[in-house]
Amino acid sequence: MNTQEFEFDVVTVQPKASKINLNRSYSQYFTEELGNQIVLEMVSIPEGSFMMGSPESEVEAYDSEKPQHQVTVKPFFMGKYPVTQAQWQAIAALDPVELTLNPEPAKYKGADRPVEKVSWYEAVEFCWRLSRLTGRIYRLPSEAEWEYACRAGTNSRFHFGRRLPKNLVNCYGSLSMQGYEKGTTPVGIFGVANAFGLYDMHGNVYEWCADCWHDDYEGAPTDGSAWLSEDEEGEDRVIRGGFWLSYPRHCRSAFRDCCEPDLRSSTVGFRVVCEI
Repeated sequence: MNTQEFEFDVVTVQPKASKINLNRSYSQYFTEELGNQIVLEMVSIPEGSFMMGSPESEVEAYDSEKPQHQVTVKPFFMGKYPVTQAQWQAIAALDPVELTLNPEPAKYKGADRPVEKVSWYEAVEFCWRLSRLTGRIYRLPSEAEWEYACRAGTNSRFHFGRRLPKNLVNCYGSLSMQGYEKGTTPVGIFGVANAFGLYDMHGNVYEWCADCWHDDYEGAPTDGSAWLSEDEEGEDRVIRGGFWLSYPRHCRSAFRDCCEPDLRSSTVGFRVVCEI
């Protein structure tokens, strides 16, 4: 795959939120042509190790985020944004692999808004069709890949730092976007990314991960792979990132929750990973 460089703004909030630093950064990406001038932008995520979960000192952490443990992740590509409704419609128009897909499932309509009200199974079907179209392996991220990509080298509560800037995220308590009712906002509308070049990792929509739900990290993989169960059919699946009405506590990099895999909710979307 041929990659090219793009530049983006990264915001860091100082501990008392009294100062916001804005820096220019660069990363590599490639695009997939989905037809009708619709593209999918995939950002290069480097290999590395990180501490997954929350430390014992984190007062807002849940037991499900512990014990904190070191994970080593191989390089991969990840969607710059959550999958949009335009991208969903392009893939939904292709022949099915196992499931039919509703081309317009979302509650909050808009071609550049994230698709939502899609089940885990339907997100997987999207990945299968995209793989068949492109000849590359697309899938949902593992929970470890998602958190690694969200943190982008940070170990703070958010990739912004200890606090969320209220004018740069879509969650409970954030400043309202003029012209939008409470709900999803167009992807990337705030114009800032994390240090890897990923947008909307905090808030807007929860994102499906490949993993089955486990109550904590005892026995979790340390190689970045998805943590599955022996009989995974029907098992709850992990969601990450918070949504447009989540409290900041539930948008933290380490926060994790789960849903039944056949749930269709206006709070849950997804983004894809491409294997190298």
